[in-house]
Amino acid sequence: MIKITHKALLIISLLFAVSCLKDKTPRQNNIIHLKWNKSYAEDSFEDALIGLSWAFSHVGAINTKQLFNMSTTGNVIAVNIRQLGFSATAEVSLEKLNSTLIDSEEFANNSAIDMGRYVALLIGASEHYYTLTEIPLKFSELLSEYELLPILGFIDNSAISVKHRILKLSDQDGLKQLFITEETDPETGELLELETVDLMPNGQPRFGIFDAEGNRVNAASALNSVAGKPAKCMWCHESGIQPLFFPQSTQDGYLTYLQLQDTLIRFRNLLQTKQQQITTGVDYTQVTEHIQMELLYIGFMEPSAERLSKEWNLSSSQVETLLAGLPTHENEEFPFLGTLYDRNMVEEFSPYNALSVSSKVREISEVEVNHMLP
Repeated sequence: MIKITHKALLIISLLFAVSCLKDKTPRQNNIIHLKWNKSYAEDSFEDALIGLSWAFSHVGAINTKQLFNMSTTGNVIAVNIRQLGFSATAEVSLEKLNSTLIDSEEFANNSAIDMGRYVALLIGASEHYYTLTEIPLKFSELLSEYELLPILGFIDNSAISVKHRILKLSDQDGLKQLFITEETDPETGELLELETVDLMPNGQPRFGIFDAEGNRVNAASALNSVAGKPAKCMWCHESGIQPLFFPQSTQDGYLTYLQLQDTLIRFRNLLQTKQQQITTGVDYTQVTEHIQMELLYIGFMEPSAERLSKEWNLSSSQVETLLAGLPTHENEEFPFLGTLYDRNMVEEFSPYNALSVSSKVREISEVEVNHMLP
């Protein structure tokens, strides 16, 4: 019979107490560990952090420069979202997303979440984007925050719309301005859809899409335009106010083409001046750096065998054998990414389950996720 001394009992009791206290320690859902997985030959961790900072900026973060002061180990960064200057509402939603990710098999397997997956969840899930940027559910609620100017623009030769567009706008008051495009039927003038652009305190445009009844929707209807989802608006607008690409017809009661073009260019220049005075966020003088954000989510949504090998801790040849028979393609925008697979097809072959993403980032998705629901 083993005799347990009083001292041994005391040590066991203390260890048990410490274990219980540890179990009751609140988890820090404000911190998420993100792992960079190299996607192409010239890819680098430094470029990935630039892309990540632009992703946070696009969903409203004010202090994105703080990202570069956060702890990194190898190709993993520990992001404290409370240091990035989000609104209190956005922080709560991000912590809910982080909590769900930390509970996933991917995190259990890697002690981190793929950085590309995280960016795809931030901006490629419309409901996540709307929640973080606080786009209201109703167009009327957004409109009530602005006073529109008594001028109208008419666009019948759009690079985006397949209908006619009526443009309404407010004056620019610091970093506060609203643009509204009404998609209208060319024959009847019936309102079909609404797209909005207004400005956030960090200088980024904020994008909203609403149906004819003024209800917020995840993407523009393909019957009306090729605008897609908010992430496609980001890609096209490049953090600015876009001028007209083509001449437009002159219509009674509307600004002429040149008047409208001059108006848009004037507001674009005013915004650029204000953006370049912001010192805590992304560098608006290097606006093409947003491409690093796009490469993060494209590299994730359209991975090569080499990238998947890093994600799954397998050799490239093992990945190719595993995915034999699946179609491959090249990305037209970034052909240097090489031979690519479709994330929607390869996810089932992953050695662990990961939190699902929307099936497309920029375009209308067959699957739209929302992991920020109460």
